[in-house]
Amino acid sequence: MRKVEAPAVAEARLFAPEDEAHCRRTIEEWWRMPLEDLVSRADRVCRTVYGDGVYLRGLLEFSNYCRMDCLYCGIRRSNRNVHRYRLDEEVILQVVRTAFARGFRTFVLQSGEDPAWPAGRLARLVERIKEQTRGEAAVTLSCGLMTREEYRLLREAGADRYLMRFETADPDLHLRLRGVALERRIEGLVYLRELGYEVGSGFMVGLPGETDETMVENLLLCRRLDLDMVGIGPFIPHPETPLADAPQIPLDRTIRAVAILRLLLPGANLPGTTAAGSLEPDGRERMLASGGNVLMPNITPVQHKKDYLLYPGKICLDEDGFHCVGCLTMRVATVGKRIDWEKGTSRQYLWRQHGAEETVHRA
Repeated sequence: MRKVEAPAVAEARLFAPEDEAHCRRTIEEWWRMPLEDLVSRADRVCRTVYGDGVYLRGLLEFSNYCRMDCLYCGIRRSNRNVHRYRLDEEVILQVVRTAFARGFRTFVLQSGEDPAWPAGRLARLVERIKEQTRGEAAVTLSCGLMTREEYRLLREAGADRYLMRFETADPDLHLRLRGVALERRIEGLVYLRELGYEVGSGFMVGLPGETDETMVENLLLCRRLDLDMVGIGPFIPHPETPLADAPQIPLDRTIRAVAILRLLLPGANLPGTTAAGSLEPDGRERMLASGGNVLMPNITPVQHKKDYLLYPGKICLDEDGFHCVGCLTMRVATVGKRIDWEKGTSRQYLWRQHGAEETVHRA
């Protein structure tokens, strides 16, 4: 892991506002800043904290069954045109085995909220992955909302990280789009933090009904939760959802948001998301040049990739995720960065574990 000397950390933390009122005013100022200046500032902070490294996460989408019916999602329960699939444990373990042998040290296991994969079954899978990788790989789960005890079971099995996006900080918009209260999502994120996970969340940019004030609230919520990882991406209307006719927002709005997140949370891991690359050919590179430091190549078996279609136009559906690494190596080089094969523990998480949070606030 690249060591960050104290003066360099302090320099990066100059952008962490001391309190929420100050934070709100600062976000509003950054939102009005010329995009080029904002991006340059965020890139400097990212390089101060993480150098030129870009962490790789092997993304494995192991089930597209979902009990939820979110209005924006291509695998929503009501979409009868989706070919549903579930990978069994042995297939998952074989993919992990192959990826581990090729250098991957973090795996993101993602699914819909699938009743066939309860916490107990997931916990046994996590234990087997940890055994298979000799404890050298980090396991991230992204399987939706669970109870505190279920999160505890998974943590005790060896899960290191959990990703659960809140999508929008507007309670009314959240309820309309997802059918559940925003408070439940936030409660789950608090549970995860209390149990010692590295906690990831985030939001979509450009949802119908979103305003600039919504964006400020989204960013504030990320700061309030002191997230270790923040995944954001553009909303892309799916033709088989109730939001099929919603307008597509330009990627610049997402770029602005990721840059502000880097300034708000200097030590967070921020991925260049696939959705950005699906909207613009160089979308992921633009995110990496604006404060991003993570890529998540999709290592799901090729025959299933096209069935985990949260939005249309998703890239790399017919490519083996392992073969994508060479392409990604060249892509990150175009923004002066390089692939880093470490686990990539969030600096935000490490600072908190070592009692440095007050330093972040005061800097």
